[in-house]
Amino acid sequence: QVQLVESGGGLVQAGGSLRLSCTASGGTIIGDAMGWFRQAPGKEREFVAAISRDDVTSVYANSAKDRFTISRDNAKNMVYLEMNSLKPEDTAVYYCAGARVFATHSTGYDYWGQGTQVTVSS
Repeated sequence: QVQLVESGGGLVQAGGSLRLSCTASGGTIIGDAMGWFRQAPGKEREFVAAISRDDVTSVYANSAKDRFTISRDNAKNMVYLEMNSLKPEDTAVYYCAGARVFATHSTGYDYWGQGTQVTVSS
C-alpha cells in the first residue's frame, strides 16, 4: 500500500508562491495517475490538478489554470504542485492522491495523503 506525505505548505502573502511536494513510500507511483485536491473550511474537497502516469497529460481546475503547475518525478516517487500568484481564496488543506485510472474527481482516487495547510493572507 502506497503512503503519501505532503509537505511545503505554509503562510504566504497574496501574490506569493509555494511549492508543494508529495512523497510516496511503501510502493511506487509509476503506474498511477496522481492528483492534487484541496479543502477549505466548510467546503467540500475540490479538484486542483492531475497528471497522467506517463507525464504526458495534465489537467487543471479553472481556478488553477495559468497559476499552478503539477509535475512528477517517477524516479524519486514524488509529485509536485507549483503555485504562483496565490490568492486568499487558495487557502485550504491541500491533498495529494493516487489513482489507478486517470480521474479529476475525488471518488476516482485510491489512496491519499494527510494534507498540508496553505494559508494565503491578503
